[in-house]
Amino acid sequence: MAKAVKEGIFAGAIAFGMFLLYVGIETYQDIDNRLVWRTRWGLLAIFVLVAAVGRFLTVGFIKPHIDRRKLAKAKSGVLEISEDKGFFHKHFLKIALIALLLYPIGSVMLFGPQGSLKYVDNFGIQILIYVMLAWGLNIVVGLAGLLDLGYVAFYAVGAYSYALLSANFGLSFWILLPLAGILAAMWGIILGFPVLRLRGDYLAIVTLAFGEIIRLVLINWTDVTQGTFGISGIAKASVFGIWSFDVGSPNYFPRAMGLATSSAWYKIFLFYVILALCLVTAYVTIRLRRMPIGRAWEALREDEIACRSLGINTVATKLTAFATGAMFGGFAGSFFATRQGFVSPESFVFLESAVILAIVVLGGMGSLTGIAIAAVVMVGGTELLREMEFLKLIFGPDFTPELYRMLLFGLAMIIVMLFKPRGFVGSREPTAFLRERKAVSGSFTKEGHG
Repeated sequence: MAKAVKEGIFAGAIAFGMFLLYVGIETYQDIDNRLVWRTRWGLLAIFVLVAAVGRFLTVGFIKPHIDRRKLAKAKSGVLEISEDKGFFHKHFLKIALIALLLYPIGSVMLFGPQGSLKYVDNFGIQILIYVMLAWGLNIVVGLAGLLDLGYVAFYAVGAYSYALLSANFGLSFWILLPLAGILAAMWGIILGFPVLRLRGDYLAIVTLAFGEIIRLVLINWTDVTQGTFGISGIAKASVFGIWSFDVGSPNYFPRAMGLATSSAWYKIFLFYVILALCLVTAYVTIRLRRMPIGRAWEALREDEIACRSLGINTVATKLTAFATGAMFGGFAGSFFATRQGFVSPESFVFLESAVILAIVVLGGMGSLTGIAIAAVVMVGGTELLREMEFLKLIFGPDFTPELYRMLLFGLAMIIVMLFKPRGFVGSREPTAFLRERKAVSGSFTKEGHG
């Protein structure tokens, strides 16, 4: 307990130093347009108290309890991964798929067409976009072991390819969707060639530079991309060219189906489109992982020198990983463009790449289920902050919860990495097995590789 008290006081002192300028002091413009500042000692005291009490409870109660449980399991010989699975564990994926299929219908039944917009768009579509992006990056980072910090560049290529080709040539969504993926895959190959000899930190730096180069090109090539003004008026997707979602169109979908005029029907349609794209991404990833190219990716991730000594063409292996991951990023980018109806360089900053990479790491590299759970927790959690108006009763009327989303995001990453260093799902089934397929615990694999 003495150690817990000492650690708690130390954590409170560090929190005071960290949050003094960011939380304790606030700058704003007064009525004369002058920049002035004021103090928020009460809010600062709450942050310091939370840090001190949290550290005290962790050291004094939570960590000893976890250590006792681990010791008891070790003495009793209980396996880290139980081979006896319950009904929910066995059928988790089927239950999740059924829940996703019924989610928009349930939202409409509970809140009406217009009331369901927030839940279908802000939560459903937004989360599924990040799931697809994270699954695409998982091919590069989780399977091939290539640290890519510029993945948002392929996202941008897909979005701008869709916007420019739609505006200049009038092509439909169903033609531009695969075309945007192909163009993004080509850029993935272009990125792959310069980084064939790079690994680790050097690879991360080059891919980060590539993402920034693409963003700066989008800003400065004003004749094509309209610069910071972005491209607006992007055409909406249609139901396979049969029905349209433009109100003035004679084949307007809600009118043809006898539904009330509402923009919610378009969002529900987009929800099922991105859900189908996510399912395609998961299916292709699973199939590729079981093929020779997938096993070559995993061999490259574990040890590139040993991979080369086995006669595996590491050049082709790296290029296929970059191209495949970039292709799914391009698909997500084209969907983002048709969902927003507007694209601009501000949507494709480095922070997006960092968030996507964090989702892959937190979920467990190589684990599709874990990555999906991480996307729901992280993206859905930040969206929930917008709904937490009751926090103003605790922290004051000037408190804006969504401004602290990155702070909470960072704290969540630290907590997860402390207690689940291999991600939410630290085990996975091997692609190659003899006689019987068994899950492999993260304890038996190289640290950091799931």
